[in-house]
Amino acid sequence: MISAIHVPDADRFPPRAAGNAVSTGALLSVIEWLSGDECHALDEAGLVSGLGRRLQALGLPVDRLTLHLMTLHPELIGRTIAWAPGEPVEIHDREHGARVAISNTPLRKVMETREPLVVGIGESAHGRWQHIDVFADRGLMQLVIAPLCSVDGPVSAAVFATRRPGGFTAVEQQLIERILPALRNTSELRILRQVELSLLDTYIGPLTASRILAGRIRQGEIESMRAALLLCDLRGFTELSNRLPGSTVLGLLNAYFDRIVPAITREGGEVLKFMGDAVLAFFPGYDAAHSCSAALASACAILDEIDRFQYEGIGVKAGIALHYGEVSYGNIGSGRRLDFTLIGRDVNLVSRIQTACSELGEALLMSEPFCEEAGAGGVASVGAHRLKGFAEPVELFTIVR
Repeated sequence: MISAIHVPDADRFPPRAAGNAVSTGALLSVIEWLSGDECHALDEAGLVSGLGRRLQALGLPVDRLTLHLMTLHPELIGRTIAWAPGEPVEIHDREHGARVAISNTPLRKVMETREPLVVGIGESAHGRWQHIDVFADRGLMQLVIAPLCSVDGPVSAAVFATRRPGGFTAVEQQLIERILPALRNTSELRILRQVELSLLDTYIGPLTASRILAGRIRQGEIESMRAALLLCDLRGFTELSNRLPGSTVLGLLNAYFDRIVPAITREGGEVLKFMGDAVLAFFPGYDAAHSCSAALASACAILDEIDRFQYEGIGVKAGIALHYGEVSYGNIGSGRRLDFTLIGRDVNLVSRIQTACSELGEALLMSEPFCEEAGAGGVASVGAHRLKGFAEPVELFTIVR
């Protein structure tokens, strides 16, 4: 077994070497590229492949270059981008459970201590790395692992790996160290972009997020749009929450929403609000028939999911209201505390239709405008009903399931 390659100062980067076979101009060109507009415009794959090629052009024996960019995301801990000469760039989105796979590795050690490490293929006090998917079975002899520390938030890392038996020379390691500040800065920009997008998408949805990022953040900035509206409400939730432990109620709600939300987003809808146990979603689009058909398909999928739903032996029922009309979409609120929302007569109407679901014992009710646009078959009228706040009776329809 080949022992870990010894480097000065307990596996950290060695002291600055006196000589340097690479010209200062060549090194500066890489640093300037990392800091410049060309690199700024690239995605993560373009960044890692561009840097890998440039390091090889400097004469560094880089056979594997990986960025491990940590982020803030409800499902993902981060993303690994891996480059090797002559191969497609690999991108691996890491779920939160991926922490276990690197728990006793030099990569994790660097992220925790914020100190760089140089490790060979032998035994190491910092654990082994050969099982990590982007390094496995590649004949790599040495890794130079560097932390990419942001101002705040989790620490990312860059790994420079070589197959050369002697590993990187002290001068080559010093060259890597010289480019790290620029690499850290450009990586942090990408992390911030991703965090910005993922947090906005998580909490307010992609369509609303795009409007906010486009600068529509002032109070009173409202636009009118026509959309299909879907309001899904859990029946008997008050009774459930009164008799069940709080942890069980939260678990049930999350499991329930895990069935509802994908059925909406698969059809192009966007969840605008979680209102306790209710979900308000809209299906925008210039084609009314397409929007309504998508909303109806989503509603039917939700009802199918709920028929099969069980959480710790608890089954649930829901009522879904569907309507098509004009809404005002934009910012309301006060000062610096604003909310992107839908308001208008048609939003009020879909809310009243949902209330009628419970009163009439129907799982799905639709307005006449919605039925006309959706063109659905198997539709049956349940009669005209007076809805609170509306002077004239409103005819409602359901689908025979």
